[in-house]
Amino acid sequence: MPRIVVNAFLTLDGVMQAPGGPDEDRESGFVHGGWQAPYDDELGGRLVTEGMGDADGFLLGRKTYDIFASYWPKVTDPANPVATPLNGRPKYVVSRTLERVTWNNSRLIEGDVVAELRKLRAQPGRTVHTWGSTELLQTLQQHDLVDEYRLFIFPLVLGTGKRLFGSGTVPLALRPLESVTTAKGATYLRLERAGKPEYGRMGA
Repeated sequence: MPRIVVNAFLTLDGVMQAPGGPDEDRESGFVHGGWQAPYDDELGGRLVTEGMGDADGFLLGRKTYDIFASYWPKVTDPANPVATPLNGRPKYVVSRTLERVTWNNSRLIEGDVVAELRKLRAQPGRTVHTWGSTELLQTLQQHDLVDEYRLFIFPLVLGTGKRLFGSGTVPLALRPLESVTTAKGATYLRLERAGKPEYGRMGA
């Protein structure tokens, strides 16, 4: 059964909107697009490509699918560590508006999304990875469908923008698997689901 792994680039206050460029996602008047660029470095890039290689498939919302499908099919170098898995492996696209998907090995998920995702988790495989796809992530979290988070947290605060953990997030305990800090101050965290939070009193 494949684990669903959430990958996200986040600011310190949890914003994940438009890290890659000014025009990536201007929804709700977001003016901070491209905030990740000053923190790019070799280590961060290696962690991303290692994660891509680990994925048996990809689970994408419509906006992320549109962004990826407009760029990555044009990258045909078989040695490219991002393009090769994205172009060659299955892509499951969750959308209420798309009528079809044309990128190689893509399948549209419609109707009862949660039921379809549970069917996906019943298939053979190791991992299905998400990237971006903020609205889809809220559905995954509300229905306890996330097995692991791989978060790149950057040392800046934006105050506005779409966040990974929205107002309907279900309480969850997480177990740390890995932590790496890059030379430019970004922190990479791998966390797996560890049941419900436990509570106590400090000093008791």
